[in-house]
Amino acid sequence: MIYLATDHRGYALKERIKEWLTQWHLEFVDCGNAVLDSNDDYTDFVAVAAEKVAQDPVNNRGIVLGATGQGEAMVANRRRGVRAAVYYGGPKDIIMMSREHNAANILSVGAAFVGDEFKEMLKLWLDTDFSNEERHIRRIGKIDSQ
Repeated sequence: MIYLATDHRGYALKERIKEWLTQWHLEFVDCGNAVLDSNDDYTDFVAVAAEKVAQDPVNNRGIVLGATGQGEAMVANRRRGVRAAVYYGGPKDIIMMSREHNAANILSVGAAFVGDEFKEMLKLWLDTDFSNEERHIRRIGKIDSQ
């Protein structure tokens, strides 16, 4: 399952992501905010999505959004088993390595910075598998044991 969450700064992009996920026949749950509210706090919604991902961190994924994605990643990464990677543009390698090397299960998106390429980058992140290389398994084990 894919869990979505955002505050007002990522609301419009979250609505577009829901359309893309539907087109790609991927199941998702919108953890909020359900309405555009300029006074909301990302922490309230991202915490819910991160908790859902943490319940099955191998099979669940999350996409959380805010202006920069930084605070959202901080909230998400407080849950054991969650590995949120921040994306606000850049080369494909950033997206691919977050999955291949770190088994990132949440993509924290800086909605104020991504452009038209983001749809392609999101699809790439969703389609990229963890490498299962021993060195990456070892490193993730160290992250998760902290």
